[in-house]
Amino acid sequence: MLRARMSLRLITAGESHGPGLTCVVEGLPAGLELNREAMDRDMARRQLGHGRGGRMKIERDRAEVTAGVRHGHTLGGPVALRIDNRDFANWEERMNPWPVEAAVDEVHLPRPGHADLVGTWKYGFTDVRDVLERASARETAARVAGGALARAFLVALGVQVRSHVVQIGTEHAPQRSGALAIEDFEGVDDDPVRCLDPEASRAMVGHINVQRKANESLGGVFEVVVFGLTPGLGSHVSWEERLDGRLALAICSIQAIKGCALGDGFDLAARPGSGAHDEIFHSVDRGFFRETNRSGGLEGGMTTGEPLVVRGAMKPLPTLTQPLRSVDIATREPAQALRERTDSCTVPAAGVVGEAMVAFVLASAYRAKFGGDGIDDVHRALRSYEERIDWRRRAA
Repeated sequence: MLRARMSLRLITAGESHGPGLTCVVEGLPAGLELNREAMDRDMARRQLGHGRGGRMKIERDRAEVTAGVRHGHTLGGPVALRIDNRDFANWEERMNPWPVEAAVDEVHLPRPGHADLVGTWKYGFTDVRDVLERASARETAARVAGGALARAFLVALGVQVRSHVVQIGTEHAPQRSGALAIEDFEGVDDDPVRCLDPEASRAMVGHINVQRKANESLGGVFEVVVFGLTPGLGSHVSWEERLDGRLALAICSIQAIKGCALGDGFDLAARPGSGAHDEIFHSVDRGFFRETNRSGGLEGGMTTGEPLVVRGAMKPLPTLTQPLRSVDIATREPAQALRERTDSCTVPAAGVVGEAMVAFVLASAYRAKFGGDGIDDVHRALRSYEERIDWRRRAA
Protein backbone atom coordinates (compact mmCIF):
# COMPACT_ATOMS: atom_id res chain seq x y z
CA MET A 1 0.00 0.00 0.00
CA LEU A 2 1.39 3.38 -1.00
CA ARG A 3 1.81 5.94 1.78
CA ALA A 4 1.14 9.47 0.57
CA ARG A 5 3.33 12.11 2.20
CA MET A 6 3.06 15.82 1.61
CA SER A 7 6.48 17.09 0.60
CA LEU A 8 8.22 18.72 -2.33
CA ARG A 9 9.83 17.07 -5.30
CA LEU A 10 12.34 18.75 -7.63
CA ILE A 11 13.44 17.41 -11.00
CA THR A 12 15.88 19.08 -13.38
CA ALA A 13 16.66 18.20 -16.99
CA GLY A 14 19.04 19.55 -19.59
CA GLU A 15 22.64 19.68 -20.73
CA SER A 16 25.25 22.39 -20.40
CA HIS A 17 25.29 23.36 -24.09
CA GLY A 18 21.90 21.97 -25.08
CA PRO A 19 18.86 24.06 -26.00
CA GLY A 20 18.03 24.79 -22.37
CA LEU A 21 17.31 23.58 -18.87
CA THR A 22 14.02 22.52 -17.32
CA CYS A 23 12.96 22.42 -13.69
CA VAL A 24 9.74 20.93 -12.28
CA VAL A 25 8.72 21.46 -8.64
CA GLU A 26 5.81 19.42 -7.34
CA GLY A 27 4.05 19.84 -3.99
CA LEU A 28 3.74 23.60 -3.46
CA PRO A 29 0.44 24.74 -1.93
CA ALA A 30 -2.04 26.68 -4.04
CA GLY A 31 -2.25 30.43 -3.61
CA LEU A 32 1.45 31.04 -2.98
CA GLU A 33 2.39 34.45 -4.38
CA LEU A 34 5.48 34.49 -6.59
CA ASN A 35 7.60 37.48 -7.50
CA ARG A 36 9.10 37.37 -10.97
CA GLU A 37 11.78 39.94 -10.16
CA ALA A 38 12.87 37.98 -7.08
CA MET A 39 13.22 34.81 -9.17
CA ASP A 40 15.26 36.64 -11.81
CA ARG A 41 17.42 38.15 -9.08
CA ASP A 42 18.29 34.70 -7.73
CA MET A 43 19.17 33.52 -11.24
CA ALA A 44 21.48 36.52 -11.69
CA ARG A 45 23.10 35.97 -8.29
CA ARG A 46 24.22 32.49 -9.37
CA GLN A 47 26.29 34.14 -12.11
CA LEU A 48 28.14 36.44 -9.70
CA GLY A 49 31.67 36.20 -8.35
CA HIS A 50 35.25 37.07 -9.20
CA GLY A 51 36.78 34.16 -11.08
CA ARG A 52 33.90 33.34 -13.42
CA GLY A 53 34.76 32.53 -17.03
CA GLY A 54 33.51 33.52 -20.47
CA ARG A 55 30.27 31.52 -20.30
CA MET A 56 28.77 34.00 -17.85
CA LYS A 57 29.32 36.79 -20.42
CA ILE A 58 27.08 34.88 -22.82
CA GLU A 59 24.24 33.72 -20.59
CA ARG A 60 21.61 36.03 -19.11
CA ASP A 61 19.67 33.48 -17.11
CA ARG A 62 15.97 33.94 -16.60
CA ALA A 63 13.41 31.35 -15.51
CA GLU A 64 10.27 31.30 -17.63
CA VAL A 65 7.20 29.71 -16.02
CA THR A 66 5.49 27.29 -18.39
CA ALA A 67 3.01 25.58 -16.03
CA GLY A 68 1.50 25.67 -12.56
CA VAL A 69 1.17 29.44 -12.06
CA ARG A 70 -1.62 31.85 -12.98
CA HIS A 71 -1.47 35.61 -12.48
CA GLY A 72 1.47 35.28 -10.09
CA HIS A 73 0.01 32.59 -7.82
CA THR A 74 0.59 28.84 -7.68
CA LEU A 75 -2.30 26.59 -8.64
CA GLY A 76 -1.38 23.57 -6.49
CA GLY A 77 -0.06 21.49 -9.37
CA PRO A 78 3.53 21.02 -10.56
CA VAL A 79 5.31 24.25 -11.49
CA ALA A 80 7.48 23.98 -14.62
CA LEU A 81 10.31 26.39 -15.42
CA ARG A 82 12.51 26.78 -18.49
CA ILE A 83 15.94 28.42 -18.70
CA ASP A 84 17.26 28.95 -22.22
CA ASN A 85 20.94 28.33 -23.01
CA ARG A 86 21.99 31.25 -25.19
CA ASP A 87 25.29 29.47 -25.87
CA PHE A 88 23.38 26.72 -27.71
CA ALA A 89 23.60 28.90 -30.83
CA ASN A 90 27.35 28.13 -30.85
CA TRP A 91 26.81 24.41 -30.23
CA GLU A 92 23.80 23.63 -32.39
CA GLU A 93 25.52 20.97 -34.48
CA ARG A 94 27.39 19.36 -31.58
CA MET A 95 24.41 19.34 -29.18
CA ASN A 96 21.36 19.15 -31.42
CA PRO A 97 18.77 16.71 -30.03
CA TRP A 98 18.35 15.31 -33.57
CA PRO A 99 20.83 13.92 -36.12
CA VAL A 100 22.76 16.50 -38.14
CA GLU A 101 24.38 16.25 -41.55
CA ALA A 102 27.78 17.55 -40.43
CA ALA A 103 30.33 15.16 -38.95
CA VAL A 104 30.73 15.78 -35.23
CA ASP A 105 34.02 14.65 -33.71
CA GLU A 106 33.86 12.60 -30.53
CA VAL A 107 35.68 13.70 -27.37
CA HIS A 108 38.02 11.03 -25.95
CA LEU A 109 39.97 12.96 -23.30
CA PRO A 110 38.49 12.56 -19.79
CA ARG A 111 39.37 15.11 -17.11
CA PRO A 112 40.68 13.94 -13.71
CA GLY A 113 38.18 14.98 -11.05
CA HIS A 114 35.21 15.05 -13.42
CA ALA A 115 32.48 12.49 -14.19
CA ASP A 116 33.97 11.93 -17.67
CA LEU A 117 35.76 8.58 -17.43
CA VAL A 118 33.52 6.75 -14.98
CA GLY A 119 30.42 7.99 -16.82
CA THR A 120 31.62 6.48 -20.10
CA TRP A 121 32.22 3.16 -18.31
CA LYS A 122 28.85 3.20 -16.57
CA TYR A 123 26.70 4.04 -19.60
CA GLY A 124 28.77 2.42 -22.35
CA PHE A 125 29.53 5.68 -24.18
CA THR A 126 32.49 6.23 -26.48
CA ASP A 127 32.11 10.03 -26.45
CA VAL A 128 32.97 11.84 -23.22
CA ARG A 129 30.59 14.67 -24.18
CA ASP A 130 27.65 12.34 -23.58
CA VAL A 131 28.63 12.46 -19.90
CA LEU A 132 30.14 15.88 -19.28
CA GLU A 133 27.21 17.87 -20.62
CA ARG A 134 24.81 16.64 -17.93
CA ALA A 135 27.49 16.45 -15.23
CA SER A 136 28.33 20.13 -15.73
CA ALA A 137 27.48 22.64 -13.01
CA ARG A 138 25.40 24.49 -15.59
CA GLU A 139 22.63 22.21 -14.27
CA THR A 140 22.58 24.26 -11.07
CA ALA A 141 20.83 27.10 -12.90
CA ALA A 142 17.74 24.88 -12.90
CA ARG A 143 18.20 24.13 -9.21
CA VAL A 144 18.37 27.83 -8.38
CA ALA A 145 15.17 28.38 -10.35
CA GLY A 146 13.44 25.64 -8.35
CA GLY A 147 15.00 26.95 -5.16
CA ALA A 148 13.47 30.36 -5.85
CA LEU A 149 10.03 28.73 -5.60
CA ALA A 150 11.00 27.08 -2.30
CA ARG A 151 12.35 30.42 -1.06
CA ALA A 152 9.05 32.15 -1.89
CA PHE A 153 7.23 29.56 0.22
CA LEU A 154 9.64 30.03 3.12
CA VAL A 155 9.39 33.83 2.94
CA ALA A 156 5.62 33.50 3.22
CA LEU A 157 6.25 31.63 6.50
CA GLY A 158 8.70 34.22 7.85
CA VAL A 159 11.91 32.36 6.94
CA GLN A 160 14.92 33.99 5.28
CA VAL A 161 17.89 32.18 3.66
CA ARG A 162 21.29 33.84 3.20
CA SER A 163 24.85 32.78 2.32
CA HIS A 164 28.41 34.09 2.29
CA VAL A 165 31.91 32.86 1.46
CA VAL A 166 34.25 32.09 4.36
CA GLN A 167 37.24 30.64 2.47
CA ILE A 168 38.78 30.62 -1.00
CA GLY A 169 41.91 28.52 -1.37
CA THR A 170 44.21 29.37 1.53
CA GLU A 171 42.49 32.68 2.33
CA HIS A 172 40.02 32.60 5.25
CA ALA A 173 37.59 35.16 6.60
CA PRO A 174 38.28 35.75 10.33
CA GLN A 175 36.17 33.95 12.91
CA ARG A 176 33.37 36.18 14.17
CA SER A 177 33.01 36.75 17.89
CA GLY A 178 29.21 36.60 17.85
CA ALA A 179 26.40 35.05 15.83
CA LEU A 180 25.48 36.50 12.47
CA ALA A 181 22.27 38.52 12.19
CA ILE A 182 20.29 38.90 9.01
CA GLU A 183 21.36 42.55 8.80
CA ASP A 184 24.97 41.41 8.41
CA PHE A 185 24.19 40.12 4.93
CA GLU A 186 23.16 43.51 3.58
CA GLY A 187 25.19 44.10 0.43
CA VAL A 188 26.90 40.70 0.41
CA ASP A 189 26.11 40.25 -3.29
CA ASP A 190 27.91 43.50 -4.08
CA ASP A 191 31.20 42.04 -2.86
CA PRO A 192 33.27 40.42 -5.66
CA VAL A 193 33.52 37.11 -3.78
CA ARG A 194 30.39 37.46 -1.59
CA CYS A 195 32.49 37.69 1.58
CA LEU A 196 31.31 39.66 4.63
CA ASP A 197 34.82 40.78 5.63
CA PRO A 198 36.29 43.46 3.28
CA GLU A 199 39.93 42.69 4.09
CA ALA A 200 39.46 38.95 3.61
CA SER A 201 37.61 39.68 0.37
CA ARG A 202 40.56 41.62 -1.01
CA ALA A 203 42.89 38.77 -0.09
CA MET A 204 40.59 36.24 -1.77
CA VAL A 205 40.39 38.28 -4.99
CA GLY A 206 44.17 38.62 -5.06
CA HIS A 207 44.58 34.87 -4.48
CA ILE A 208 42.24 34.09 -7.40
CA ASN A 209 44.18 36.44 -9.66
CA VAL A 210 47.53 34.85 -8.80
CA GLN A 211 46.29 31.29 -9.24
CA ARG A 212 44.43 32.09 -12.45
CA LYS A 213 47.67 33.40 -13.98
CA ALA A 214 49.31 30.15 -12.89
CA ASN A 215 46.57 28.21 -14.81
CA GLU A 216 45.10 26.92 -11.55
CA SER A 217 41.54 26.70 -10.24
CA LEU A 218 40.51 27.26 -6.63
CA GLY A 219 37.94 25.82 -4.25
CA GLY A 220 36.76 27.07 -0.89
CA VAL A 221 33.97 27.08 1.68
CA PHE A 222 30.59 28.83 1.73
CA GLU A 223 28.13 29.09 4.60
CA VAL A 224 24.31 29.15 4.41
CA VAL A 225 22.44 30.69 7.35
CA VAL A 226 18.65 30.46 7.75
CA PHE A 227 16.66 32.75 10.06
CA GLY A 228 13.10 32.39 11.38
CA LEU A 229 12.71 28.60 11.41
CA THR A 230 10.14 26.95 13.64
CA PRO A 231 11.40 24.17 15.95
CA GLY A 232 10.65 20.54 15.15
CA LEU A 233 11.18 20.32 11.39
CA GLY A 234 12.56 16.89 10.55
CA SER A 235 12.41 13.98 12.98
CA HIS A 236 14.50 11.76 15.24
CA VAL A 237 12.47 8.59 14.57
CA SER A 238 13.89 7.59 11.17
CA TRP A 239 17.30 8.01 9.54
CA GLU A 240 15.72 9.27 6.33
CA GLU A 241 13.71 11.95 8.14
CA ARG A 242 16.65 13.39 10.08
CA LEU A 243 17.15 16.87 8.72
CA ASP A 244 20.93 16.68 9.21
CA GLY A 245 21.16 13.88 6.66
CA ARG A 246 18.81 15.52 4.19
CA LEU A 247 20.74 18.78 4.31
CA ALA A 248 24.07 16.99 3.90
CA LEU A 249 22.66 15.13 0.89
CA ALA A 250 21.42 18.38 -0.65
CA ILE A 251 24.74 20.19 -0.17
CA CYS A 252 26.93 17.30 -1.27
CA SER A 253 24.80 16.78 -4.38
CA ILE A 254 26.09 20.11 -5.73
CA GLN A 255 28.83 19.64 -8.30
CA ALA A 256 32.38 19.76 -6.83
CA ILE A 257 31.20 19.79 -3.18
CA LYS A 258 33.28 17.35 -1.14
CA GLY A 259 32.23 18.14 2.42
CA CYS A 260 29.35 19.46 4.54
CA ALA A 261 29.41 20.78 8.10
CA LEU A 262 26.41 21.60 10.31
CA GLY A 263 26.92 24.25 12.94
CA ASP A 264 30.47 24.10 14.27
CA GLY A 265 30.83 20.82 12.38
CA PHE A 266 34.25 19.20 12.51
CA ASP A 267 35.46 21.63 15.17
CA LEU A 268 33.13 19.93 17.66
CA ALA A 269 35.15 16.73 17.42
CA ALA A 270 38.06 18.34 19.31
CA ARG A 271 36.02 19.89 22.13
CA PRO A 272 34.94 18.46 25.48
CA GLY A 273 31.20 18.00 25.91
CA SER A 274 30.83 21.12 28.04
CA GLY A 275 32.10 23.21 25.13
CA ALA A 276 30.22 21.42 22.38
CA HIS A 277 26.53 21.74 23.29
CA ASP A 278 24.04 24.58 23.62
CA GLU A 279 22.68 25.00 27.15
CA ILE A 280 18.93 25.56 27.53
CA PHE A 281 17.37 28.55 29.32
CA HIS A 282 13.86 29.88 29.90
CA SER A 283 12.36 33.26 30.73
CA VAL A 284 8.85 34.66 30.76
CA ASP A 285 9.66 37.09 27.96
CA ARG A 286 11.67 34.81 25.69
CA GLY A 287 10.35 31.34 26.47
CA PHE A 288 12.96 28.62 25.84
CA PHE A 289 16.19 29.90 24.32
CA ARG A 290 19.93 29.21 23.89
CA GLU A 291 22.86 31.56 24.37
CA THR A 292 25.05 29.63 21.91
CA ASN A 293 24.35 27.87 18.62
CA ARG A 294 27.19 25.38 18.25
CA SER A 295 24.78 22.79 16.85
CA GLY A 296 23.84 25.13 13.99
CA GLY A 297 20.14 25.01 14.84
CA LEU A 298 19.83 21.20 14.73
CA GLU A 299 19.46 18.63 17.51
CA GLY A 300 18.40 15.02 17.05
CA GLY A 301 17.68 15.54 13.38
CA MET A 302 15.28 18.43 14.08
CA THR A 303 15.42 22.21 13.96
CA THR A 304 15.75 23.93 17.36
CA GLY A 305 14.42 27.31 16.29
CA GLU A 306 17.88 28.86 16.36
CA PRO A 307 19.44 29.98 13.04
CA LEU A 308 20.36 27.02 10.85
CA VAL A 309 24.03 27.03 9.82
CA VAL A 310 25.31 24.79 7.01
CA ARG A 311 28.72 24.88 5.31
CA GLY A 312 29.81 23.37 2.02
CA ALA A 313 33.44 22.66 1.07
CA MET A 314 34.11 22.92 -2.65
CA LYS A 315 37.11 21.39 -4.41
CA PRO A 316 38.95 23.23 -7.22
CA LEU A 317 37.20 22.83 -10.58
CA PRO A 318 38.60 19.93 -12.65
CA THR A 319 38.69 21.79 -15.98
CA LEU A 320 42.08 23.53 -16.07
CA THR A 321 43.52 25.95 -18.62
CA GLN A 322 46.69 23.87 -18.41
CA PRO A 323 45.19 20.36 -18.48
CA LEU A 324 46.30 17.49 -16.27
CA ARG A 325 47.58 14.18 -17.59
CA SER A 326 44.99 11.71 -18.81
CA VAL A 327 44.51 8.87 -21.32
CA ASP A 328 42.72 8.88 -24.67
CA ILE A 329 39.86 6.40 -24.15
CA ALA A 330 39.87 5.43 -27.85
CA THR A 331 43.61 4.82 -28.34
CA ARG A 332 44.57 4.17 -24.67
CA GLU A 333 47.57 6.45 -25.27
CA PRO A 334 48.72 9.11 -22.77
CA ALA A 335 47.24 12.53 -23.49
CA GLN A 336 46.29 15.79 -21.87
CA ALA A 337 42.75 16.05 -20.49
CA LEU A 338 40.07 17.96 -22.37
CA ARG A 339 40.54 21.70 -22.33
CA GLU A 340 37.23 23.56 -22.38
CA ARG A 341 36.09 27.04 -21.43
CA THR A 342 36.01 27.19 -17.65
CA ASP A 343 35.90 29.30 -14.50
CA SER A 344 38.86 29.67 -12.16
CA CYS A 345 36.69 29.93 -9.02
CA THR A 346 32.95 29.45 -8.47
CA VAL A 347 32.71 29.35 -4.68
CA PRO A 348 30.63 32.60 -4.54
CA ALA A 349 28.13 31.09 -7.00
CA ALA A 350 28.13 27.77 -5.13
CA GLY A 351 26.88 29.63 -2.07
CA VAL A 352 23.81 30.75 -4.03
CA VAL A 353 23.23 27.17 -5.19
CA GLY A 354 23.63 26.09 -1.56
CA GLU A 355 20.89 28.56 -0.58
CA ALA A 356 18.59 27.00 -3.17
CA MET A 357 19.22 23.44 -1.99
CA VAL A 358 18.84 24.30 1.69
CA ALA A 359 15.66 26.24 0.91
CA PHE A 360 14.25 23.26 -0.94
CA VAL A 361 14.98 20.83 1.92
CA LEU A 362 13.41 23.18 4.48
CA ALA A 363 10.37 23.94 2.33
CA SER A 364 9.87 20.20 1.90
CA ALA A 365 10.12 19.74 5.69
CA TYR A 366 7.46 22.42 6.25
CA ARG A 367 5.19 20.70 3.72
CA ALA A 368 5.70 17.32 5.40
CA LYS A 369 4.90 18.71 8.86
CA PHE A 370 2.09 21.16 8.19
CA GLY A 371 0.45 19.95 4.95
CA GLY A 372 -2.32 22.11 3.56
CA ASP A 373 -3.78 22.36 0.06
CA GLY A 374 -3.56 26.16 0.10
CA ILE A 375 -1.13 28.61 1.65
CA ASP A 376 -3.76 29.79 4.17
CA ASP A 377 -4.09 26.19 5.42
CA VAL A 378 -0.33 26.11 6.00
CA HIS A 379 -0.43 29.38 7.96
CA ARG A 380 -3.22 28.09 10.22
CA ALA A 381 -1.45 24.81 10.92
CA LEU A 382 1.83 26.59 11.67
CA ARG A 383 0.19 29.08 14.03
CA SER A 384 -1.61 26.30 15.89
CA TYR A 385 1.61 24.34 16.36
CA GLU A 386 3.64 27.33 17.55
CA GLU A 387 0.89 28.24 20.03
CA ARG A 388 0.91 24.67 21.37
CA ILE A 389 4.65 24.68 22.04
CA ASP A 390 4.56 28.31 23.26
CA TRP A 391 7.13 29.30 20.68
CA ARG A 392 8.18 32.94 20.74
CA ARG A 393 9.00 33.59 17.10
CA ARG A 394 12.35 35.28 16.54
CA ALA A 395 12.38 38.13 14.07
CA ALA A 396 13.83 36.92 10.75
